[in-house]
Amino acid sequence: MNTARGRLRVYLGAAPGVGKTFAMLGEGRRRRGRGTDVVVGLVETHDRPRTAELIDDLEVVPRRSLTYRGTVFTELDVDAVIARGPRVALIDELAHTNVPGSRNAKRWQDIEEILDAGIDVISTVNVQHLESLNDVVQAITGVPQRETVPDEVVRRADQVELVDMSPEALRRRMAHGNVYAPEKVDAALSNYFRVGNLTALRELALLWLAGKVDEQLDRYRADHGIAGTWEARERVVVALTGGPEGDTLVRRAARIAARTKGADLLAVHVTRSDGLTSADPANTARQRTLVEELGGTYHQVVGDDVPRALLDFARGVNATQLVLGASRRGRFAQIFSRGVGVTATTMSGTIDVHMITHEEVSKGSARSRSRAALTISRRVTGWLMALLGIPLLTLALVAVRHLMTLPSEILVFLLMVVCVALVGGMWSAITAAVVSFLLLNWYFTPPLHSLTVTEPENVFALSVYVLVAVMVSAVVDLAARRTREAARASADAETLSTLAGHVLRGDAALPSLLARLRETFGLDSVTLLERTGEHGPDDRSEPQAWRIVATAGGSPCTCPGRADTDVIIDEDLVLAACGRLLDAADRRVLEAFAAEAAVALRQERLREEADQVGPLAETDRMRTALLAAVSHDLRTPLASAMAAVESLRTTDVDWSPQDREELLATADESLVKLDRLVANLLDMSRLQAGVLGLALQPTALEEVVPRAMDDLGPMWDRVEGDISAELPEVLADPALLERILVNLMSNAIRYSPADQKVFVTGSSHGDHVEIRVVDRGPGIPVEAHDRVFLPFQRLGDRDNHTGVGLGLALSRGLAEAMGGTLTPEETPGGGLTMTVTLPISSPAVSGGSPGLSGEDDVSGGPPSPGAVGLGGASHLSSGAADAGRASRRSPGGAEVRGGPPTSENKASETSEVSETSETSETSETSETSETSP
Repeated sequence: MNTARGRLRVYLGAAPGVGKTFAMLGEGRRRRGRGTDVVVGLVETHDRPRTAELIDDLEVVPRRSLTYRGTVFTELDVDAVIARGPRVALIDELAHTNVPGSRNAKRWQDIEEILDAGIDVISTVNVQHLESLNDVVQAITGVPQRETVPDEVVRRADQVELVDMSPEALRRRMAHGNVYAPEKVDAALSNYFRVGNLTALRELALLWLAGKVDEQLDRYRADHGIAGTWEARERVVVALTGGPEGDTLVRRAARIAARTKGADLLAVHVTRSDGLTSADPANTARQRTLVEELGGTYHQVVGDDVPRALLDFARGVNATQLVLGASRRGRFAQIFSRGVGVTATTMSGTIDVHMITHEEVSKGSARSRSRAALTISRRVTGWLMALLGIPLLTLALVAVRHLMTLPSEILVFLLMVVCVALVGGMWSAITAAVVSFLLLNWYFTPPLHSLTVTEPENVFALSVYVLVAVMVSAVVDLAARRTREAARASADAETLSTLAGHVLRGDAALPSLLARLRETFGLDSVTLLERTGEHGPDDRSEPQAWRIVATAGGSPCTCPGRADTDVIIDEDLVLAACGRLLDAADRRVLEAFAAEAAVALRQERLREEADQVGPLAETDRMRTALLAAVSHDLRTPLASAMAAVESLRTTDVDWSPQDREELLATADESLVKLDRLVANLLDMSRLQAGVLGLALQPTALEEVVPRAMDDLGPMWDRVEGDISAELPEVLADPALLERILVNLMSNAIRYSPADQKVFVTGSSHGDHVEIRVVDRGPGIPVEAHDRVFLPFQRLGDRDNHTGVGLGLALSRGLAEAMGGTLTPEETPGGGLTMTVTLPISSPAVSGGSPGLSGEDDVSGGPPSPGAVGLGGASHLSSGAADAGRASRRSPGGAEVRGGPPTSENKASETSEVSETSETSETSETSETSETSP
């Protein structure tokens, strides 16, 4: 028995704290009061008492516990919700990233499983989590957001409701302590929750929801067959002919659209099925680019009746205004035809039509359409010439009969028949030939006024006349047909070229193909269907046997049997079109796009598989390289330390104080190397995963460089530092900057001659400071500058047994994580110079702030104890804490520690899942996190 898919309702908010979760719980309680079976699948209260009160009398499904890196986390238990089988499940934070080890990477994927089980779901999401707006939000707030949900997931929701609140009201709510803890309020109000930020986010949410409402309105109008224009939103359609005046029309239409906030600009070119020579390809391509640069979209439709095709398109997109160019035809031509502009204005109804003058007015059309393409008007004209023109010609010739001979009269009639053939085609010309033959015989062939022909020569002349007339008519008709076929092929080619161009310019392949195909042929909907089960001969009319892969337009076709036209791509894929039957010529284009849609679908799925396999392959490569490399680097210092400790423990040898001190120093040095190696490995893995935490703060180089030199141990005397106390402070994590310098100096010492020192210098340049580590070693070729930063290798090594080769790779990663760079340069006179560039700290810089996720902490905060999360980290990772506590040895052998761990350091030890902390409100230190201010 098939279970109907559940319905999804999403509460959309512009920022944390607007009341999405509160609204979701309120809706759940209202439904329960009406007798609906409602459970709480997962709700994050963020320690807000009023939110927690709403859950008290609701049934809560227990969460599933997962252990990751020694810490227990809880996540939504999908199986428990499905097994419970409620009518409605309340599940918070649609964009949440699950803890590694969960069945699905994202919570929205969990929700998809619950919906497939026939359970309705109510969820929440903030506008900054929408994939298409992620970079826009970052540009507005300066806060990157690592957690996103595909827009299509939210667009597919049955209901999307905006939870709106003015910026001032939200700031008052925060000031009253209803969103964040009191100690975070001031930082949040001065950082992420500024009035300008909240106003911009509110506008983004309103505009995105307006687009969703437009889709619902279009679907409703299509489902109910509503052709009239509903002026819910201004849409300006500009008609392009491919002529030189198109640029003027596009710019004029763009100015009309700009007068109304949020108006849409659409350009449309109608391709005639009887020829395309009116459109200059160069003009069309240029005007398409211009439309897209002005923020509009370009469309192409096929239609013999241009005014009707334009208005059908305009009504189909619910346009409110239509921009047309004044006619290029001369006054004489306008006498016989009103033209597209006048006809469209008459038929426009509620659509406003703008007639725009331009430089090409009355210059005449540049097109040279073949006169052999037989339209209805030409065929009617041909029949009128045959039935009325021939009799009139006969009357004229009768009046001058005494001045002409029979051969001359036959030639005049033959000329008239040829004219009829050229205008009206074969059948009207044959009719004209028969009528003229009878009239010639009656009025001009002796004996007059009789159908009898007495002279054989006249019989021959009349017979030849009829034969020639029929032959000329047949040739003209054949030429007309071939011209029509060639024009149609040209139309199909341009249609294919236009649609393929949209895909090549970056439009989403399947949506673009289906949407453009629907517009081109004026269809109600175009749907790509995929068979869900085994191949069956009688399942074409069974909706349950098919799955909708992609659709464009109104109500999608649920099975091939219900389509007006369908194209079978293979055993499992069918392209179904609804709206009208397509003729054979149209089907050829439809089949071409069906094949293209199948290719686009396969490419899309291959990309998804590659996206899933890529990280796994990279992880496997790192694991393989790591296992091959650490077998030597871990074993060497460990063996040295063990040998020293075992020697000290032995009772067979009486060690002198000097020997004992040397063994202790050996063990200490080996353990320091081991600690550094393990720290490098851990930090490199965090960098690869994008979850290394930082604590950025103003840092003085004259304090960091000496500590880094101390960390070198016995090699410290091979480094000479020249760091001026006048250098400005840089914005950096002191512990990680120290790690960078230690790695660079160690590498420089390793490759420098024994009699040469390594120089460390610093200088200020504009808004950044450069730290240079200069050696006099052999250097490296310019082409190898980037290769030295690859992890798990040394330049020229292949077996990785001479060292793990993480120092430079980790150093560059840490520098870039702090907003800086690490670049190699050639040292004048030989050697290598490694340059670290870091931004200068300013009084306005407040350091890091907690990261955000779900209903998150975007409060900001001072440099300490806050931490800037990378990859969504909302707290200082254990790697950073380890770095802050890394052991350092002074020249005298005294061990210097980085000081006691801060509260963030402790938090990082208990909450190490940085990549999931964006949404892990389960961590005590992060309420947490939607974005990381």
